Amino acid sequence: MSINSRLSKKIAAIAESATLKVDAKAKALQAEGRPVISYAAGEPDFPTPPHIVDAARAALDEPKNFRYTAAAGLPELREAIAAKTAGDSGWAVPASQTIVTNGGKQAVYQAFQVLLDPGDEVLVPAPYWTTYPEAIRLADGEPVTVFAGADQGYRVTVEQLEAARTERTKVLLFVSPSNPTGAVYSPEETRAIGDWAESHGLWVVADEIYQNLTYDGVRATSIVEAAPALAERTILVNGVAKSYAMTGWRLGWMVGPADIITGASNLQSHLTSNVNNIAQRAAIAALTGPQEPIEEFRLAFDRRRRLIVDELNRVPGFHVPNPEGAFYAYADVTGALGREIRGTTARSSLELADLILSEAEVAAVPGEAFGPSGYLRFSYALGDDALLEGVQRLQRLFA
Repeated sequence: MSINSRLSKKIAAIAESATLKVDAKAKALQAEGRPVISYAAGEPDFPTPPHIVDAARAALDEPKNFRYTAAAGLPELREAIAAKTAGDSGWAVPASQTIVTNGGKQAVYQAFQVLLDPGDEVLVPAPYWTTYPEAIRLADGEPVTVFAGADQGYRVTVEQLEAARTERTKVLLFVSPSNPTGAVYSPEETRAIGDWAESHGLWVVADEIYQNLTYDGVRATSIVEAAPALAERTILVNGVAKSYAMTGWRLGWMVGPADIITGASNLQSHLTSNVNNIAQRAAIAALTGPQEPIEEFRLAFDRRRRLIVDELNRVPGFHVPNPEGAFYAYADVTGALGREIRGTTARSSLELADLILSEAEVAAVPGEAFGPSGYLRFSYALGDDALLEGVQRLQRLFA
């Protein structure tokens, strides 16, 4: 009997997270002593700011934090989330319309669980984060991908979305800034997509986890700010992981209409109960405390962004549109496919990623993890010296 036959069909069908798989492989090679430079992990390399760590340390002296708390989150944190949502997303919501989750990933999962019935379709702009389709399928929904390539700056259009819409379409996934591309929709593009979704009575799940990591004077406009009529059919997903260098703290949240948040809270009461109270206390400090360290992170990412885009575009066969948000460069590598490199010819970005890992000891995530082949994702959330050295290895490999 195969292992898959022992699992439920739903769980057996889940694909392993490709980004985590590549990162684990790179770390295993590093542990063997190989000088692998990894662009795979989507997490800041900075330490969590001291004032946030201090808040967590102080929370350990409070016995009340060692007990169960409300499944939806600490009241003080929910108030802070509501304030951030009003300030950054332009949506004034009461704290009762927020729920604290174990990372943004749980918020994504719960958003689709509370919205979808079997057979409901979700429009998923591609390239997409690898978890979205799996979370949709786990909610018995059907992901429908809508692809936009480098020629469109990786941003889909209303016309493309309309062509993909059917009578079973219930939800639009909207992600700006994007993982894996770093693309940011303009206010006009966001408004047009929001108005289109509202006109067809669609729900919107908007992942805003990279909301505060934008560059070149660009601001990430929330879809509920651009199209206020959508507020009663929108769920916002966010968290402290990316902007505050808190990936391991596992602290995210959902914001949405009252009935949706009630449903998500009921689900969470059976699924996980409350998020770790120490992490919640740290998140309160993150959202309400000094923001200067966060700006320092953003400026460092901006410097690295300009460096990696410039250097990757010097690799023969690579084309990288300028990302305006997040901390990823998404390279169109179709021009590098089909070439013989040190006796090997890569026909797909999956094969190309294996080639550069074995020949240049550089780890990047292939486009197959995010949609069509022909692309590589490079996270520039790593030190400046390693970032430059890794790209120079690619320049030498493809010269």
